[in-house]
Amino acid sequence: MKKIIAIAVMGLAMLSASAEKADAGKTAVIDYTDLVVDEVNQTTILTGNVIVTKGTLVLRAERVVIKRTADDYMQITMTSNGGKPATFRQKRDGGPNLWVEGEAARIEYDERSALVKLFSGARIRQLEGTRLTDEIQSEYISYDSLREVFTARNDASGASKPGGGRGQLIIAPRRPRAATETPAQAPAPAPAPAPSQSPGT
Repeated sequence: MKKIIAIAVMGLAMLSASAEKADAGKTAVIDYTDLVVDEVNQTTILTGNVIVTKGTLVLRAERVVIKRTADDYMQITMTSNGGKPATFRQKRDGGPNLWVEGEAARIEYDERSALVKLFSGARIRQLEGTRLTDEIQSEYISYDSLREVFTARNDASGASKPGGGRGQLIIAPRRPRAATETPAQAPAPAPAPAPSQSPGT
């Protein structure tokens, strides 16, 4: 049963995420079980608990295909296997312990644009340390870390379709609230005046 629908486009006002900018210039280090390199087509296929580390960005999947563009950027496609989703995690600018992480059946990462696309069972979370601050669930989510924009759609094609289902957005308070802190309450109504008595009673 589908439960996903488009959440539309969200920018900095709702989900304040900005990827660690220093990651763009870092070397990629990749761990894997099996490897096939096609130098003619500039394609590398890795399988078996593949882990791609590039600065604070960590990508994990059972199968990873890396294509090199003519201007030497990587286009990475990660796919799950056996029900275990592909995942990514990256530090966010703006604080010492801010993170964004996500999972889906397939994840595509474009190194040039720093765009992450998640397909089928997509979920993205923002964290302050281990505390969840925001979460999106949908069939398709794109995360543009340079423009600080999330886009969610109700179909894994990347388009919203009528009757496609519903999604969920969770927004935690921006600051922890004390246990004794309660929302402001309206003042209690003034007591009604006593009924007047007739003379001679």
